[in-house]
Amino acid sequence: MEIILTQDVKSLGKKGDIVKVSDGYARNFILPKKLGLEATKQNLYDLQQQKAAEEKRQKELLEEAKEFANKLEEITVKTTIKVGEGGKTFGSVSAKEIVAAVKEQFDIDIDKKKLQLSDPIKNAGSYTVKIKLHPQVTAEMKVMVEAV
Repeated sequence: MEIILTQDVKSLGKKGDIVKVSDGYARNFILPKKLGLEATKQNLYDLQQQKAAEEKRQKELLEEAKEFANKLEEITVKTTIKVGEGGKTFGSVSAKEIVAAVKEQFDIDIDKKKLQLSDPIKNAGSYTVKIKLHPQVTAEMKVMVEAV
């Protein structure tokens, strides 16, 4: 019997997969627990429509991420770091401070978890910060750190 899985089933397949199982396994386990549906013409058509809708939604998300990336690459965020005698800095500029500066200066919300700082920013200067907006889209934003 062919079954369309509605949920991930360990050692059988992932949601949306069409798998062939024995009749007893389908009747006694898969169907009663609502882990899958019988692969009828109507159910196959519904699955195809759901996949098409999901693909369209993913394309829209990708386009939005690309547009947002272009917007972020055009801006330069300014932030400060405290500097003592001899040019020694106190602390570092964190992702949280960068996100707060972007919100304050440009009124743009960014999740601080999406910022990819390889090392903490501990000196004044110009830096490029990567922001992962989508699995396929990474933006680079300029951050200008000034000494105070």
